[in-house]
Amino acid sequence: MAAATIDPVMPTYARFDLTFVKGEGAYLFDSNGNKYLDFGSGVAVTSLGHCHPHLVETLQKQAATLWHCSNLYHIPDQERLAARLVENTFADSVFFANSGAEAVECCLKMARRYHDENGNPEKYRIVTCEGAFHGRTLATLAATGQEKVLQGFDPIVDGFDQVAFGNLNELRNAITEKTAAILVEPVQGEGGIRPAETEYLQNLRKAADEFGVLLIFDEVQTGMGRTGKLFAHEWAGVTPDVMSIAKGFGGGFPIGACLATEKAAKALGPGSHGSTFGGNPLASSVANAVLDVMLEPGFFEHVETVAAAFRQKLEGLAQNHTDLIDDVRGLGLMLGLKCKIENTALVGKLQENGLLAIGAGDNVVRFVPPLIIEDTHVDEAIAIIAKSLDALSKDAA
Repeated sequence: MAAATIDPVMPTYARFDLTFVKGEGAYLFDSNGNKYLDFGSGVAVTSLGHCHPHLVETLQKQAATLWHCSNLYHIPDQERLAARLVENTFADSVFFANSGAEAVECCLKMARRYHDENGNPEKYRIVTCEGAFHGRTLATLAATGQEKVLQGFDPIVDGFDQVAFGNLNELRNAITEKTAAILVEPVQGEGGIRPAETEYLQNLRKAADEFGVLLIFDEVQTGMGRTGKLFAHEWAGVTPDVMSIAKGFGGGFPIGACLATEKAAKALGPGSHGSTFGGNPLASSVANAVLDVMLEPGFFEHVETVAAAFRQKLEGLAQNHTDLIDDVRGLGLMLGLKCKIENTALVGKLQENGLLAIGAGDNVVRFVPPLIIEDTHVDEAIAIIAKSLDALSKDAA
């Protein structure tokens, strides 16, 4: 038998030639001892930075006590976590999973089951938006609807109708007697850091109520303080019926959740859904530790303040580099530079100069730093971005 030529790690990622061996606060250190300011946060995951002392202490204590049992039994930390989410959100009940895609899958199943339980099994279709990203399972790929992620996975899972993001008339026209729900990200992350207008989100709530469908917000990337409130939809003063969260929820530990009102959550009774690892003692303890920090007085105000300073300085750089940058967009510490050059060129130059950022759709460079950054980190990042833009301008001249 010939030796395999494929890498032992399945090649599903185009990786940078970097190996990180240590993290501390807002910084990562590679195997060569180089230090990087991390404004990518593992794709908006390490919301409290690397090795936050409270998270480390909680994880170590729980690891020495109980890692996993099963959802066949009561899990006190899980029950406490659910109660805290209910207390601080629109939700009445919570289902725990391991990731954002799993959380969205639960939302989709809940929407279909809700209408089936109410005598309308024909209502199964979900209206989603162009430019969205909802996950990598077959159903969440279909909800995402982008050709580049769907290629090779035919037949596409049926049940999703896409409309332009932000176009209320198009969305309303897409709702039929078969529609079960509307699924929208309050800020499109992978789609290019595109915030929905407040009025649009408010009108989504009105449309859902008018047509008798569920409103689902995907807050996997926008949630857990990323925009300066616990969840991004709070800025619009509206609430969904169902919501998915993950990423920053565990501060780097895998955990996701589907939050729902009582009317929606009641659709999923015993045996209708499950997760082997979802909300186990280890995951729940860490997520509770994340909430400990985020629910402290002043935490979200700090995010707002440092985000405003970062945005203002980014806008100054953009004005000085109109040859390279089109605009600054985003909300809170979820910001993007819309580029006139290839965004990969700027991401690469930033990395070369010691700042980690992430590419996004619509040729955007995305900044999603830890929420615990200070003004000094902003100034350090701005200096690196300025240096990188200057070098790219010089190269282009």
